[in-house]
Amino acid sequence: MSVKLITISALCCAVVVMTAATNKNKPAIDTPYKNLQVLPKDISPGNMQKIMVGEFEDALGVSCGFCHAKKDSTELDYASDAKPEKQIARQMLKMTLNLNRDYFKIENPMVGTSNIAVTCNTCHRGDTFPEQPSGKN
Repeated sequence: MSVKLITISALCCAVVVMTAATNKNKPAIDTPYKNLQVLPKDISPGNMQKIMVGEFEDALGVSCGFCHAKKDSTELDYASDAKPEKQIARQMLKMTLNLNRDYFKIENPMVGTSNIAVTCNTCHRGDTFPEQPSGKN
């Protein structure tokens, strides 16, 4: 064999070994989301968008800044818990999931999927603060 061929083969092997060593230290799932407490930690960007826009924004008639605190004048800090509305949204999400699990017997319910009976829109219907029942008949 020629010295050139041996050198190229050795370099290729070295690159393969270094690449494998680098990938071994990376986490299996690299999620861009921080501080998820109710939604799945490995949620895909597509599902996150579907829930945030398709459920929360549409059902409540709000935009992202309603629940998420500002990082600066142009960006939101999605991981921050500074706004109480975010904690309320978590509680409402838990309530919705529990209603679907306990009363409609849906296994592993998740907002944003088509298999749930009670959604944010069930009560809100585009209104941030839906009308409270009067309690009178």
